[in-house]
Amino acid sequence: MFERHKGGDAAVLVCLDFNEPDYRDGVDEFVQLVESAGVAPLAIVEGKRARPDPAYFAGSGKVDEIGEVVRAHGADMVIFNHQLSPAQERNLERKLQCRVLDRTTLILDIFAQRARTAEGKLQVELAQLAHIQTRLIRGWTHLERQKGGVGMRGPGETQLETDRRLIGIRVKRLREQLVIAQKQRATQRKARVRRGEYSVSIVGYTNAGKSTLFNALTKAKIYAADQLFATLDTTSRKLFLDAEHSVVISDTVGFIRNLPHTLVAAFRATLEETIHADLLLHVVDVNHPMREAQVEAVNYVLGEIDAERIPQLMVWNKIDLKDGQPAVERDEYGKIHAVRVSAMRGEGLDLLRAALVEAMSQSSEENETT
Repeated sequence: MFERHKGGDAAVLVCLDFNEPDYRDGVDEFVQLVESAGVAPLAIVEGKRARPDPAYFAGSGKVDEIGEVVRAHGADMVIFNHQLSPAQERNLERKLQCRVLDRTTLILDIFAQRARTAEGKLQVELAQLAHIQTRLIRGWTHLERQKGGVGMRGPGETQLETDRRLIGIRVKRLREQLVIAQKQRATQRKARVRRGEYSVSIVGYTNAGKSTLFNALTKAKIYAADQLFATLDTTSRKLFLDAEHSVVISDTVGFIRNLPHTLVAAFRATLEETIHADLLLHVVDVNHPMREAQVEAVNYVLGEIDAERIPQLMVWNKIDLKDGQPAVERDEYGKIHAVRVSAMRGEGLDLLRAALVEAMSQSSEENETT
């Protein structure tokens, strides 16, 4: 019987092209994800398919090729840039004789490494358990054995059933704790509403410069780095725009294409800062070749958390990388649509503050007319 292999820090990556227009950019992003998890990518196995293979996802011939690459490089594991079913993971591990992870598991692992607050850790654990529940049978043959010992013989329950029951209990407790945290956030939001405070949430694709912008505006010291999911936990600060105007501004977790639904669900409590914001600052890496696809990915997740109707102000960030100049862009009605800035150099932040003041004034006028 196959016993589950231990993990390691070196992997062979698998990226299959299902005729996706942004396939190449997705491969580059996947390598960044793997490196962000602290894993060394040894080689990338690529191929084209019309559809996933039901048993191995990649097809038996491609799996044989993956196995050869694994043995040639002495890899500890294989990571797919795709979501695998429990059966596919089990079949792949048995054939490759090494650990196999999919994209969802990889992102969950990164989130587990980066969560800092108590609430963030609860959310990550809840997402991991939700993912594990469907995969308990995979690879762990010892879980199928009947428990033995004094008082444990007879009908009893298998170790697999025990683990499922214990995970169910833990999930229930985590949800209860998150409900408490959610109520605390709701109380804080109500207090801000009573004080008439204007709420702004920074959203954007991961590594677009959200935390760098937050730090530049508020003089905070949130960890910011050139890596995917550098920060996960929502942080809020009061930002004084001028002598008469101030806002409460929040930095949120970065989004990514194909973000696992378990993560969206688990992080919903934190993302409620976004749901209840008066304005979203949508930060975009203006130089990224796939910036339009990234904007679409962010808006898709915003739709999943019912935040798509909140007004957005686009922030075209990293203009310094191509000698761009700070500027304000307006639509055909004269309303500010976007601001071009360099959060790293602090360029254009005065324009962004002025844009926020203008957005507050417009919001106040709209509320008076309704």
